[in-house]
Amino acid sequence: MNYRTQLEAARKGTITKEMQIVANKEGIEAQKLMDKIAAGHIVIPANPLHTSLSPEGIGEGLTTKINVNLGVSGDCADYDNELEKVKLSIDLGAHSIMDLSNYGKTNTFRQLLLQSSPAMVGTVPMYDAIGYLEKDLLDITAKDFLRVIEAHARQGVDFMTIHAGINKRAVECFTNSKRLTNIVSRGGSLIFAWMKMTGNENPFYEYYDEVLDILYEYDVTISLGDALRPGSIHDSTDPGQIAELVELGQLTTRAWDKNVQVMVEGPGHMAMNEIAANMTLQKRICHGAPFYVLGPLVTDIAPGYDHITSAIGGAIAAANGADFLCYVTPAEHLRLPDLADVKEGIIASKIAAHAADIANGIPGAREIDNKMSDARRRIDWEEMFSLALDGKKAREYFESAPPSDRHSCSMCGKMCAMRTTNRILNGEKVELLGEK
Repeated sequence: MNYRTQLEAARKGTITKEMQIVANKEGIEAQKLMDKIAAGHIVIPANPLHTSLSPEGIGEGLTTKINVNLGVSGDCADYDNELEKVKLSIDLGAHSIMDLSNYGKTNTFRQLLLQSSPAMVGTVPMYDAIGYLEKDLLDITAKDFLRVIEAHARQGVDFMTIHAGINKRAVECFTNSKRLTNIVSRGGSLIFAWMKMTGNENPFYEYYDEVLDILYEYDVTISLGDALRPGSIHDSTDPGQIAELVELGQLTTRAWDKNVQVMVEGPGHMAMNEIAANMTLQKRICHGAPFYVLGPLVTDIAPGYDHITSAIGGAIAAANGADFLCYVTPAEHLRLPDLADVKEGIIASKIAAHAADIANGIPGAREIDNKMSDARRRIDWEEMFSLALDGKKAREYFESAPPSDRHSCSMCGKMCAMRTTNRILNGEKVELLGEK
């Protein structure tokens, strides 16, 4: 094998087995896929050590992918429960799972995740640094952070969020911005604190070449984290966010120079009227690299319903260039999500992704909608349930208040528009009072 990464292979004109699998899944030519990988516009996060992986492509012209965040915290350290969430996420069709555990020795859980997950696996090494190194934040050295990155890569992680863009220049812009919610990125806030306490440059920025060398060795895709993403609609598209984005654009080309695949992460919280422009701006500044968004959440007043505010923003973002949606659950801003929250978050994110695929004219995206519409015309409930994103819930709703005639539902009964029109077109009479 004369390549280390998917990007290097594509640049050498080699179609890898992962490229062929993705091409078959997406229904596109492998050569076309390879060309877009070579240009940096598509990534296939696929660490060779993740042997249970079913490869997925993320980027230009492909179906929109969704990510599920999970992992333990100091207040909720039940690894068995997190593995249940993993199983649920895979069953519901999540394309990737990010282990955001930030408590204790997480390597055992991560190893179990990698052994069992056909979905891509991502991590944020910054979250694991204190537990892995058994040092408090101020005692961690720049080189220590690199040790954690290498440990995750050796386990088989496919992509990592690295907050390399929050350097001293970006921090100065943030400090002068007078934000309402300051820094809301967990990893970003920890790096900011480390920089301020030590007086040093961001270690992921200062030693970026060494970071890339590690990622290249294991073909780990770098997901350039947006430490200064807006945490409220008040702060969106401010100088801090844009200053970091400019840094991320430069870091993107530096990674490509070392044959490392790149994704770029984006906002955050953002009013609907700003989303399309932000997607265009990111793609331009970051040279068409795949864009990975958290939300965006389009309002700040819906705790308990942020899976909905996120799905609204995610659909708009993906219809305007975002390639990868990070799900948000109803528990966002409130607590660690439980199994029910995870399901609600995944379904909401899948709706947003699919709606965007339709809007973007992705080949085949409308087919299942057309099948559902045909089943509705024929009032074939079993077919409708089989086509639904959550057929179990659809069936439960239907059967919770069953109609007297299964050729309708309990909302419209005999006045069902489908039933009425079908009868007329079949040459039958419509009699509402005396019909049995």
